Amino acid sequence: PTLDMDISVVLGCSLGAALGGVILASYQLGLLYQLFHKTERQSSRHGGESVADVLRAHGIRFVFTLVGGHISPILVACEKLGIHIVDTRHEATAVFAADAVARLSGTVGVAAVTAGPGLTNTVTAVKNAQMAESPLLLIGGAAATLLQGRGALQDIDQMSLFKPLCKFCASVRTVREIVPTIRKALAVAQSGTPGPVFIEFPIDTLYPYHVVEKEFAPKNTPKGLMGKMIAWYLRNHLSNLFAGAWETRDLSPLPVHIPHATEDEVQRCVELVSRAKKPVILLGSQATLPPTPGYFLCFFYRKALESLGIPCFLGGMSRGMLGKNSSLHIRQNRRDALKDADLVLLAGTVCDFRLSYGRVLNRRSKIIAVNRDRSQLLKNSDMFWKPTVAIQGDAGSFLLRLSKALKGHKCPEEWPRSLKEGDAIKEKANRSKADEKTERHLNPLSVLHCVDELLAEDSIIVADGGDFVGSAAYIMRPRGPLRWLDPGAFGTLGVGGGFALGAKLCRPESEVWIVYGDGSLGYSVAEFDTFTRHKTPVIALVGNDACWSQISREQVPMLGSNRLWYYHIVADGYGGKGYLIGREDESQLDDIIKKAQKECREGKAVLLNVLIGKTNFREGSISV
Repeated sequence: PTLDMDISVVLGCSLGAALGGVILASYQLGLLYQLFHKTERQSSRHGGESVADVLRAHGIRFVFTLVGGHISPILVACEKLGIHIVDTRHEATAVFAADAVARLSGTVGVAAVTAGPGLTNTVTAVKNAQMAESPLLLIGGAAATLLQGRGALQDIDQMSLFKPLCKFCASVRTVREIVPTIRKALAVAQSGTPGPVFIEFPIDTLYPYHVVEKEFAPKNTPKGLMGKMIAWYLRNHLSNLFAGAWETRDLSPLPVHIPHATEDEVQRCVELVSRAKKPVILLGSQATLPPTPGYFLCFFYRKALESLGIPCFLGGMSRGMLGKNSSLHIRQNRRDALKDADLVLLAGTVCDFRLSYGRVLNRRSKIIAVNRDRSQLLKNSDMFWKPTVAIQGDAGSFLLRLSKALKGHKCPEEWPRSLKEGDAIKEKANRSKADEKTERHLNPLSVLHCVDELLAEDSIIVADGGDFVGSAAYIMRPRGPLRWLDPGAFGTLGVGGGFALGAKLCRPESEVWIVYGDGSLGYSVAEFDTFTRHKTPVIALVGNDACWSQISREQVPMLGSNRLWYYHIVADGYGGKGYLIGREDESQLDDIIKKAQKECREGKAVLLNVLIGKTNFREGSISV
């Protein structure tokens, strides 16, 4: 009896394992799903339409791309639904443009590129978006599901490439997965600390059934058992690929999770701020993120900060938050102010190289740090600084709550007044440098002051470069919130063309300026063709000193002769208008800028190739 029982147990286990294996195989092959969901073999619909449906339901207005056969169905379907397809001259530009749209619109920027090299060309731009905390959806083509890893055209392991760069990565394996995968990706991109997400679309998930069937169908009648098994497997794979593809699905956006400070945290900060005599706020790009919509930023934040009366240093995307000439906006002498401050509020500002890793903070100061990302919130806190209160939450909404809780309280007026006086002295000294004659060509500071004085009130400034742009950051004053775009912490060169393209599409009524170094312009000068084709006129200001000045500050003894780059001719060739501006044009600089603004309003992209000389402004600044 014992032996019989043992045999029964073994047989039962074996049958159970076999049954489990059959069920698992049936699930993996899609046989169970196909029992309940129909494959519509006669339908002419395709997966690209599902992609377009979800994007439209999420309010996506633009898809930036460099076209390729792998992703053509997506582009065609989006265009039919009224989503603007903007094709660029390089895949990196497409991602940079999507990044700019994300920053300015408060939604997700979308770029779609073809498989293999199309995707590898985007890596730098995706990493830049990750470090700048921009919500971005990268759509990539891929080899057919059954051909991956078999040597198909442009087939590489794309998922491994993007997993370190993106918050979410997915490879769509059936048409029915398209809608839920995109909905999830868009929600993840905006939740917590925003960032890029990536979805790979194998080509057979995007084309209609009859097109894919031609590729799967055996050329000849299969012979033998193995041939018939392979034919069955291919037919089943095709059926599973399209099973339930066109069933009605929810397209609406999923909830977005945004971390917020607790009431206790806000109250503790209220007590610290109310006791401070010399508080300072350092406002970073993160303060411009939703949930506060972009067009409310100026009104809400400005009122909140003015009610607190605390002097503010603005960095990154927060530049312009207080307008052009606020008594609270301190532009100069930040290191000295931080040395004297008794309380510092880091609102989305990170203690990385931009704050000397926290070494510029006074150890006797009370420090409130607010950031959505915990690793950024506490960066280098174990070495050079220590937060009094560290809050993992949204910086913008925290400031609004802090202001509301401190209603009636205001920072002692003599503190911001003294900082503003120091500001005026430093800016007067900088202005005097602009009046100096350089040995050759034009004084770059004089050029920047001239442009700043003539900027339209609705102007958006795109910063793309090293030395010339570094000087521009001290001189040019964004007129309002979300009117300054720079790469962010990654310091990427080449963002100019894409950022300007995205900005002009988001704000067609605004005057968009790209401040280029003569080196950085080389990355995206070809996008003047894109500006012309898509009727997105911008003005590019190029500081042309015929060398990489940010590098030559350290290496000038080793440099030989230089050669000027004639980019204005390139702009002409791409359908724009180029001007070469040298010392002989100095008296006419105002008129040339006004002419460029007029031509831009009339629909032509303009490039001002300004020959600049050397000054000792920012002497000692290095490139690392």
